[in-house]
Amino acid sequence: MTWISTLSSIGMAVGPPLVYADQAISIVRHKDSSGFSRDVCAILLIANIARCFFWLGNRFEFPLLIQSILMILAQLALLYICIRYRPDISPESVGVSTRPYGFWQWPSYGTYIEFLAGLIVVLTIVELIFGRMSWFVDGLGFFALGLESTLPLPQLYSNYRQKSLHGFRMSTLLGWVGGDAYKTVYFFLQSSPLQFKVCAIFQLSVDFAIVAQRIYYGNKPPAILPDIDDIEQALRLAED
Repeated sequence: MTWISTLSSIGMAVGPPLVYADQAISIVRHKDSSGFSRDVCAILLIANIARCFFWLGNRFEFPLLIQSILMILAQLALLYICIRYRPDISPESVGVSTRPYGFWQWPSYGTYIEFLAGLIVVLTIVELIFGRMSWFVDGLGFFALGLESTLPLPQLYSNYRQKSLHGFRMSTLLGWVGGDAYKTVYFFLQSSPLQFKVCAIFQLSVDFAIVAQRIYYGNKPPAILPDIDDIEQALRLAED
């Protein structure tokens, strides 16, 4: 049973980050990232950075900490690829965005790194002040895991707007469903903190909603790019 436990821990640590390898390869091959929501990278980066700080106050399973570190590295690479191969028509390309301060629609990769570095500094300061208080540790855990559980929501919304899953790899979707089902079982068997269990169940339910979209919408090319409506709205605001 020891070797089974070891293999499951290794799978938990390296499996989720590897899910995005095929997505990255597909974007590079087609030189187009329009079918993949970059907000997925935002959610995973912020959530896993916060989860590392959560580990300082609640020493959950070490493989889950390794998973967070590997996921951060994987998403930094995927984010770079998404920016390099973003569509010609995008909020960054035309210099407009409907989001406050153009959040996560910045033109350069360096701006994203600066934001993440600032986040780490803020979390470090807050951890030093409140790190020994149980209410803070529990709250940080629910923030990190709760945010991560919303991971499929940007893709769910993007699919709804495009009425298609064109550009979103089936391997990524299967990786989400399989990985989230696996980790849900893992969390219950390992008696992980409550935050992990609750958020895993929610995330898995959204995964199945995307599976339903795949069946209903199919994989046909979208009629419009997902960001065009946002761009047109921003241009109208700029003209006013």
